[in-house]
Amino acid sequence: MATKQVRYEALVKALHSDLYRYAFWLTHDRQVSEDLVQETFLRAWRALDSLKDEKAAKSWLITILRRENARRFERKRFEMSEYEEATIQDVKSTNAEQEIENQWLRDKIAKMPEEYREPLVLQVIGGFSGEEIATMLSLNKNTVMTRLFRARNQLKDALEDEPMTRGIQNG
Repeated sequence: MATKQVRYEALVKALHSDLYRYAFWLTHDRQVSEDLVQETFLRAWRALDSLKDEKAAKSWLITILRRENARRFERKRFEMSEYEEATIQDVKSTNAEQEIENQWLRDKIAKMPEEYREPLVLQVIGGFSGEEIATMLSLNKNTVMTRLFRARNQLKDALEDEPMTRGIQNG
């Protein structure tokens, strides 16, 4: 039991912030994200003996988190409405212009179809490889790589469509 506890605490310490960031990206709600991460770690504790390769822990936990998020929708029917994405405050970012660009980027990614948005977020926020993303999403690696390519092209096209408006907001 003691080794399980040590192993579990090491997972929580190492991966809590990554899981929270991904949960927040999925939910756009701090409290729901905290609940998802907590439920993910609870399920991880119960199934910790099934984790054989410590290197796969992050991928394993992200998969649990995604399933927990899906369960949330199975239990409750939400009324879908337009929403403003909550702004994540980056403590390191004090530059207002950079914050405007970050918000612009978050808005563009949020408007992408989920099939492109999810692999991109897993790669950018989660730091996962194409192969890891393919495993998590139960897709072929080539499909994931194509979706990542298309997602980046959509962002590039959006950037090229707005060259004159970016950077002018401050006057």
